[in-house]
Amino acid sequence: MINLLAIDAGGTSTRAVLLDSTGHCLGYGSAAGGNPISSGPDRAAASILAAAEAASDAAGLPPTSVSTTVIAMAGMSVSGSREWVSSPLAARGFPATVDVASDLLAIFSSGTWQRDGYAMVAGTGAAGIRVHDGRVERTADGLGWLLGDVGSGYWIGHRVVTAAIASLDGRGEETELVPLVLHAVGIDNARERGVDGRPLSLRDLVEKLYQLRPIELSRFAPLAFQATTDAVARAILDDAVSALAGLFFAMAAADLTGPLVLGGSVLTAQPVIHDRVIATLRAEGFTPEVRHAPDGVVGAAVLTLRQAGVEVDSDVFDRIGTSLARLR
Repeated sequence: MINLLAIDAGGTSTRAVLLDSTGHCLGYGSAAGGNPISSGPDRAAASILAAAEAASDAAGLPPTSVSTTVIAMAGMSVSGSREWVSSPLAARGFPATVDVASDLLAIFSSGTWQRDGYAMVAGTGAAGIRVHDGRVERTADGLGWLLGDVGSGYWIGHRVVTAAIASLDGRGEETELVPLVLHAVGIDNARERGVDGRPLSLRDLVEKLYQLRPIELSRFAPLAFQATTDAVARAILDDAVSALAGLFFAMAAADLTGPLVLGGSVLTAQPVIHDRVIATLRAEGFTPEVRHAPDGVVGAAVLTLRQAGVEVDSDVFDRIGTSLARLR
């Protein structure tokens, strides 16, 4: 029986599973972030290799027993040379040929074995896909913090800190987000002003924020969900709901039915976003079955099996999930 290696290489963590052609998971491993854009090729390759070797070791099988390797990662990393990751894997005995798939397709395939439907992810970033016959037919957003990712954790976090700064600067309305943001970075909410007439807390906050990488502003997103009675925070969340509903409509097709698989903490762990986005879609006549995927590793296994010519039906899909759960 052939053995397959499926890898879900995310920006925060990498997950690998070694499985056989029936969909039975034999070994599981994890490591740090494996996305070459956010981590750099060398660090990403090291994480992918570490997760792969952990899965191989857990299965008690050598890397040479693997016939097919598929890595799911962010769409902007799918194209281009793969030598940065295939060479380190081959040097340790894994197959020299590596196939790369969309992380969004892996999220979709983590929620369903069906070959038509939709996936939306809103975590640090935000993106969506329409899937037809097991392939990505349309992608919306996923363009990064500078150009897109509307409704994402970064997008909400950026809105939170700019609202707090505008309030401190006198350009925005008063908001409960001010003391929450200041506390989050360890600054006292002092009223004293400096020689330039600005609040000292504003000066200190701006200095702290400019020390962060832009994407790190996503850490402030939870504050919007914490300030439930604040009008400014509610307006930010209202805009996030509208943005994420708009993301779905940008990729939706009236003649394509199938489940909608949701991923990412903003969409799956925050009812104020999740429930209202679904309600907005249904109000517009889209009533898909909604499913949730905590990560893309099950989907990576599905895509690896299909790459190896294995038909994945509901029984195989359930076998992947059940056997993987025992290993994690």
